[in-house]
Amino acid sequence: MQWYVDWVTGALLPAAFIQFAVLGTLGEVLGILVSKRRPSGSPLEWLLKALVWGLLGIAIKYAFTGFKGFLAALVDKGLLPAVFESQPVLRAFGLSFFTNAMFGPLLMATHRTTDNLIARRRGYAGLEKSLATLLWFWLPAHTVTFSLPTDYQIGLAALWSVALGLIMGATGRKGPASGA
Repeated sequence: MQWYVDWVTGALLPAAFIQFAVLGTLGEVLGILVSKRRPSGSPLEWLLKALVWGLLGIAIKYAFTGFKGFLAALVDKGLLPAVFESQPVLRAFGLSFFTNAMFGPLLMATHRTTDNLIARRRGYAGLEKSLATLLWFWLPAHTVTFSLPTDYQIGLAALWSVALGLIMGATGRKGPASGA
């Protein structure tokens, strides 16, 4: 796995882009297939969706980095107990909580907006189901993600997008599977 660590540390943003472009799009396609529907849209639309997933990956990389400083500042200013920086599980949970609570809704609204633009449709029906994933899926998933060394966090976050796509497809839910 050293090649992977070398790649993600040597090309922070391109690596985040590529991982999410590939895995986020794969999760979306697999979710559609598992639900026994057929993927719709032209190849250009799917290329645009992959581009959006990649850009979301970059935004997620920035959020993951920034929220680490945010959590540290809250502890430093006494707004959170020091245990949130000293205990790895609480640190991971705190990072997941703040990332998903503060960044997750914006990310999902952005993703839905870009999907709507690509598909030339309007509306946000079902967005509440996507937002609910912040609590039941992304909060525990990113607690695990933030328990790993930094070099593996974006890759796992992109893999979680595949997992959520499969879950949403199997349960008949529609909508983007992105999350912070």
